[in-house]
Amino acid sequence: MISSSPLICFSHLRWDFVFQRPQHLMSRAALTSRVFFWEEPVWADGAEPALDVGVSEEGVVVLKPRLPNAMGEAASIAAQRRLLDALVAEHAIERPVLWYYTPQALPFSKHIPARQVIYDCIDELSTFHGADPAIPLRERELLARADLVFTGLRLPTFRYGIGERSPEFDVGQS
Repeated sequence: MISSSPLICFSHLRWDFVFQRPQHLMSRAALTSRVFFWEEPVWADGAEPALDVGVSEEGVVVLKPRLPNAMGEAASIAAQRRLLDALVAEHAIERPVLWYYTPQALPFSKHIPARQVIYDCIDELSTFHGADPAIPLRERELLARADLVFTGLRLPTFRYGIGERSPEFDVGQS
C-alpha cells in the first residue's frame, strides 16, 4: 500500500504528546518511506507564518505550522496551503499518500495530487468541546475523497452517505 511513496500525515495530535496510534503507524511507515507529520498550527503573537521542522528519533519529519493569533480562518487556510506547497516543492514530493487523522487539514491540502487518500478516524472530533462546526462537512468531503477509511467508531458509515465513490472501510479496535 504505502511502499516507497512519500507519505504526508495530517494530525490533530502533537507528535511529542503521547506515543499512540499515529506515532506507531507513522514510525513503521518511516522504515520504508519518507514520512511528513503535519500537526495543527501553533498560534503565537506577532508570528509570521512559518513551518517549524524537526525529525523524530524514528525518522519522521515533524512539521508545526506557526501562525499569528490574529489570523482568521481563510487566511490560516491560505497560509497553510502556501507552507504545504513550499514543503512539497522543497522535498520534490510527487503523488504522496495523504493520511488524515483530521478533516480540518482538507481545505489546505486537497489540491495535492495523491497516490492514495486515507482517513484514519480515531476520534469523533466534532464532539470535542469547542469543536469547529465545519468538521462534519469537512469529514463528509474527506470520506468522499478517501480510498481507505480506518475507524473503530462506526460513526462515519451511519452518519454520512458515502455517495457514488465508496472507500474501503476497516472497522475495528485500534
